[in-house]
Amino acid sequence: MFKKILIANRGEIALRVIRTARELGVKTVVVYSTADEKSLPVLLADESVCVGPPASNQSYLNIPNILSAALMTGAEGIHPGYGFMAENPDFAEMCREHGIVFIGPTPESMRALGSKAGGREIAALSNVPVVPGTGVLEDTDAALLAAKQIGYPVLLKASAGGGGRGQKIIRTQDELAKGFAQAQEEARLYFGDPAIIMEKFLEEFRHVEVQVMGDGHGHVIHIGERDCSIQRRNQKLIEEAPSTLPDTLRQEILNAGVRLARHVNYAGAGTLEFIVDRDGNYYFMEMNTRIQVEHCVSEEISGLDFVKLQLEIAAGYGLNIQQEDVVLRGHAIECRLNAEDPDKDFRPAAGKIEDVHFAGGPGVRVDSHCYTGYVIPPHYDSLIGKLIVHHDTREQAISRMKRALEETVIQGPKTTIPLYVKIMDNPFYKRGAVMTNFLKTRMEM
Repeated sequence: MFKKILIANRGEIALRVIRTARELGVKTVVVYSTADEKSLPVLLADESVCVGPPASNQSYLNIPNILSAALMTGAEGIHPGYGFMAENPDFAEMCREHGIVFIGPTPESMRALGSKAGGREIAALSNVPVVPGTGVLEDTDAALLAAKQIGYPVLLKASAGGGGRGQKIIRTQDELAKGFAQAQEEARLYFGDPAIIMEKFLEEFRHVEVQVMGDGHGHVIHIGERDCSIQRRNQKLIEEAPSTLPDTLRQEILNAGVRLARHVNYAGAGTLEFIVDRDGNYYFMEMNTRIQVEHCVSEEISGLDFVKLQLEIAAGYGLNIQQEDVVLRGHAIECRLNAEDPDKDFRPAAGKIEDVHFAGGPGVRVDSHCYTGYVIPPHYDSLIGKLIVHHDTREQAISRMKRALEETVIQGPKTTIPLYVKIMDNPFYKRGAVMTNFLKTRMEM
């Protein structure tokens, strides 16, 4: 096992990695921007190194500074978390060139699957259905031609990223030029890569994703699927595992995910995202070649520590779990606690947390880097933390989540908690009638 690793990320995921590493006896180094100097990961890591000012491209996307920090502190591996450098094959390759283990898939797998364009090609080779769409679009003229062939509405997506960043729904030709430029700029800002692809935009569908683990030598298993349909602006709000799909359809999607990941000898944790329409047709969207924000719900129903598995695979121990060893129990739900005002189109509400009390009790988990007095910086996403519950059935999990939400108190910034309480009471949500347009069509905002 590694003696020391560097965590090239911030917030709750950095803290999440620190906790597992500490249990394994692995020392941790956290890099941080000046905006995160007083964050919990910086306070709890064995070592911390400032890598730049608040702007991401000068700190968390600053490859020379991150690599220098790893070399200076003697870190043997780098865990990228999610976002930032997590799906950058050039960064993974530079780690390898400097004798540092990138705790994730190989650069080759990332290039093949990490971009949305590449993922679509691999899906076709793996006999997995994909949404009608394109590869990387060169310019606005190419986008106009593609949209005419596909038919409006279309969705522009950052090829290199995830989390809803760099995505624009385009409903008419008049919107395309401006939307294309905006998507490119957002993709460049968040992922350092302006490449954009286009897909047919489906107005109503479910967002279902398959969690996989691979050893890099053809052994790939799935750890169930998650439903991530409740979203705002293409970003997830609530995730649960398992989904409420029929068993036959669920198994088809699980098999498709494993088949696609095995095609590239995938190593580490990865997530394959699918669209499921109202008629039960499913289409591959993309693969996120990293650990996901919502990995917690899959951990809760499987009893597995995904960061531990990532570290073992990266350290050369392999994946010592067979598919039949994965036993999924009960139901788990996660609510992303964001510093946002749902009544004002989810406007970010950065600022000081005057007081915080997170829920507890049986089957309740909180992953958060925040504390009383912590100032949420305006430079990054608005995630305060994640509230996760687990129970025997979905109905019981919903009741437990409502109780946990009502018990959670965050004073200072506006949060999404009141919205989630309403969703837990919503009859459509209770019976599993969830689509990505849920907030518009099933909720009174």
